[in-house]
Amino acid sequence: MSAVAWGSPPAPALLSGDEQIHGADATLRDVWAWNMSDLRTNTVRSLLAEFLVAQALGATSRPRVEWDPFDVLTPEGTKVEVKSGAYLQAWEQRRLSTVVFSGLNGRTWSPREGYSARASYNADAYVFAVLTATDHATYDALELSQWSFWVLPRRAIEALGQKSISLARVEALAGPAVTFAELPDRVRLVVADSAS
Repeated sequence: MSAVAWGSPPAPALLSGDEQIHGADATLRDVWAWNMSDLRTNTVRSLLAEFLVAQALGATSRPRVEWDPFDVLTPEGTKVEVKSGAYLQAWEQRRLSTVVFSGLNGRTWSPREGYSARASYNADAYVFAVLTATDHATYDALELSQWSFWVLPRRAIEALGQKSISLARVEALAGPAVTFAELPDRVRLVVADSAS
């Protein structure tokens, strides 16, 4: 039996959510609501953080690509990795969570070569996003004032040589947090400083 070359899939297009699921009384928006309504879960919160960073950086014109070695590609070509955390979780807690960001480096993947032999740091800038609410009654992941952002260049992350980093260490390296509105300027500054 000979191998069949299936080829490359088409580039994904942004969907509106109004797309009908043929044969069901449902739309794509119904799927999203069913899957992603709990904004406290780690998976959904991290996807929201990636979107917020992409939105701040003007990078939402293309869909998120699952297998890219970074999370956001800005219109200027800056590769950004987004790491998120929160003090409150979707499960019952005895105390607030300690924020630690993992997955700072990773093995890249390509259809021709498969996984790379070694893990690498694959972004120009790393954005650390924290949902800062400490009370479930006021928790609102859609309220931008509850998010804080820190930005570090790749060289700072590479110098650590670690797979994870605590929020306290991020704060020590990056300085004070920035707001959503301040994030684009901070990313540009960090990338420009690391290039010089």
